[in-house]
Amino acid sequence: MNVHLVDATYELFRSYYGAPRATAPDGREVGATRGFLRSLFALLGQEGVTHVACAFDHVIESFRNDLFPGYKTGEGVPADLLAQFPLAERAAHALGVVVWPMVEFEADDALATAAARWEGTAERVVICSPDKDLTQCVRGSRVVCLDRRRQQVLDEAGVRGKFGVLPLSIPDYLALVGDNADGIPGIPGWGARSASALLACCGRIEAIPDRETAWPVTVRGAAGLARSLRDHRPEAALYRVLATLRTDVPLAEELDELAWRGSRRDELEALCREIGEDELLPRIPAWRA
Repeated sequence: MNVHLVDATYELFRSYYGAPRATAPDGREVGATRGFLRSLFALLGQEGVTHVACAFDHVIESFRNDLFPGYKTGEGVPADLLAQFPLAERAAHALGVVVWPMVEFEADDALATAAARWEGTAERVVICSPDKDLTQCVRGSRVVCLDRRRQQVLDEAGVRGKFGVLPLSIPDYLALVGDNADGIPGIPGWGARSASALLACCGRIEAIPDRETAWPVTVRGAAGLARSLRDHRPEAALYRVLATLRTDVPLAEELDELAWRGSRRDELEALCREIGEDELLPRIPAWRA
């Protein structure tokens, strides 16, 4: 049994910028939804895909915006993309996939919760997203991240090879270097090389000594980096909280409810008419009781 957890927010953004523009019969822009529907159906048709769920950022803001005013918001997201989120959620549900629309939490929190919950039950949990913050969920080769566009899989060895740290240190890594996508500024002066070098030895930010003379590795510009960290430890602690995915999202479904059994035909037919999708419907099987 393989559990595929889809970062549907990423998929919708990818379709918006990568799929052809298209309008529904009523004139709305629906190209991203059409692209998302086709991409999700393509995933469902792949060998070994048995249990699937999609997590959406129903609203872009989350509890993290209350912790840090600079955290990402919906500002700057095209209006015709934001308008397609409810439509894409309906598309996934009509396709027969479990949908988690997040409001207080983020989609990534739902994916992290599901991965933690079922890593000991499923043969493999595959988090379908290239987002680096989700690599903190990787566990050995049992929980992995899949970049569907590049067809690249990151297991624990892959995470370490890419970032220089173990998955459990990814929140610390992002706290130090920052994450532009989420509005986390990072600590002044710290970059990928310095962060990975120290965290590979120390594991967590609080285990990095205040004085560079006590550091277990030699790092270029160590004196300035140590000074910057001493001056910004409270910020580093906050940024790590922002970068740490929650694993306590209240997901109602049991694992067997994620089994894909086909589309909810009436819903799918109505949605395809609404968005002017004529070619896909005949290829999608109906729900199997």
